[in-house]
Amino acid sequence: MNRLEETPHAVDSPGSDAEGHPFERLTPELIMAAVESAGLLCDGRLFALNSYENRVYQVGIDDAQPLIAKFYRPERWSDAQIAEEHDFCFALLEQELPVVAPLLLEGDQAGASLGHYDGFRFALYPRRGGHAPELDNLDNLHTLGKFVGRIHAVGAVKPFVHRPAIDAMSFGDDSAAYVREYFVPRDLAAVYDSVVADLLAAVRESMSTLEEADYIRVHGDCHPGNILWRDELPHFVDFDDARMAPAIQDVWMLLCGERHRQQVQLGEILDGYSQFHNFEHRQLRWIEAFRALRLMYFSAWLARRWHDPAFPRAFPWFNTPRYWGDHILELREQLAAFNEAPLQWL
Repeated sequence: MNRLEETPHAVDSPGSDAEGHPFERLTPELIMAAVESAGLLCDGRLFALNSYENRVYQVGIDDAQPLIAKFYRPERWSDAQIAEEHDFCFALLEQELPVVAPLLLEGDQAGASLGHYDGFRFALYPRRGGHAPELDNLDNLHTLGKFVGRIHAVGAVKPFVHRPAIDAMSFGDDSAAYVREYFVPRDLAAVYDSVVADLLAAVRESMSTLEEADYIRVHGDCHPGNILWRDELPHFVDFDDARMAPAIQDVWMLLCGERHRQQVQLGEILDGYSQFHNFEHRQLRWIEAFRALRLMYFSAWLARRWHDPAFPRAFPWFNTPRYWGDHILELREQLAAFNEAPLQWL
């Protein structure tokens, strides 16, 4: 394989498919046929929603409210891993938590939450409205903390068996190795290697006190875009990235802005969180480590999906010499963050 130098697209990267991406077979006819195989009658209305890892559509249902149909990316998760995602959502619903969980199908696939049709796996969800939470509202943050604490109380009951964990190897080393091999421009490779080596050393030092018992089932991608605020409550959606991780993974992603602002946000979130689940102060030192791993994983995620035509269209700024220069600077700035004292919960 040739490493990309100045060209905008890594056409020789693994996963490229000259015959087209599997999602190109998701025609309106196939989508509606899949939904109707679950015992429903479509009315012909179909709208694509913003989603890149999977494909998600609002589908009109005859004499009923529209539903959301999610078609899973082929070969990303096994059936067992998807089942664990669904079972986690069902366990949260049983505790009356506001999560948007998959529906049980009818028709030929009655009783299942994961449908199969013409080589695709899909799930149906109720349509929910709402807007992203206002993170400047301290009352909102306190409420978010309470519900994240309740989610983690359920998540700590038992582990995922099939779903992987967020760790330095898979999110850090593997991500760096992939982009280094196939995407990083040759003239930036040496500096990229140096920064990544220092950053991963800092990550591992920070996470040296992390124990197996710290890992619980978490949402995994708990940013404001995956929270719908309605009726004065947060509704958590898209558990597709649910994994084993320490509690701080779902907390730090709710923080934003300058350090003093994050300090105030953290206090409100954890004050609410601790009403329903124990939070250990020592997890605060892992925030920068998990931020670093997410930076590296996101870059590799884009690289691994670059053969999907939706990605070059949605992320045209990726995989250019300027992008990689900015990314290296971003990693350096994250490395510097390890020199600061961890945020405190007072």
